[in-house]
Amino acid sequence: MTKITTTLGLLLIGNLLLSPPAFAQVAGSTTVLGVTVIEARQLAMGWSVKKSIFGREVYNDAGASIGKIEDVIISPEKNVTYFILNVGGFIGIGGHNIAIPISQIVEQSGKIVLPGATKESIRNLPQFDYASDTVKRDAFVKSAESDLALAREKAGELQKKSALLSGEAKTKMDQKYALLQEEIQVVEKKMGEMKRAGAERWQEFENGLNVDISHLKLTLANLDR
Repeated sequence: MTKITTTLGLLLIGNLLLSPPAFAQVAGSTTVLGVTVIEARQLAMGWSVKKSIFGREVYNDAGASIGKIEDVIISPEKNVTYFILNVGGFIGIGGHNIAIPISQIVEQSGKIVLPGATKESIRNLPQFDYASDTVKRDAFVKSAESDLALAREKAGELQKKSALLSGEAKTKMDQKYALLQEEIQVVEKKMGEMKRAGAERWQEFENGLNVDISHLKLTLANLDR
């Protein structure tokens, strides 16, 4: 019994089972684009989402089919975290989707198995619905504003501490404050641009904002060191 692990890279499995991968190189450079022979072997031993996952039946311990895999969900951290199963036939009503953590899925004798699944347990699971772009945007903005609020609170604390210090200690505290303020202003500017762009274009700013917010969090983590 082995747990199934999948990544987007498995979609590239292709001819790796039969031959070494081709590498692309930039003229005059030693940088290799692609995967090494060892990585290719690891890919070949993994699961192809398209060939081995989508459409596969999932069974319970008793060998009864509980549905088919319709999709996989990639988390914001770029990890494959959930299988989306269509389970309509198993519970005797119209088909609907549920989300199952990949950690709960196992492979047994060539079958994909969800141990402990019963009609009642499946019936009690909430239906999975894909989030709309508006919902995703609102969640992203809420998370970013929470990070900004924490950073602003910390900046206020640094100002208060600086007012009580003098000499070199005050200089160091002021430097920390200035660095944090700079990071805050960068995120605030990007947030403003994203909001002005409207709900239809927010994803154009998502990656850049994620990078800036990561820098802000790193600065916060390093302040007390």
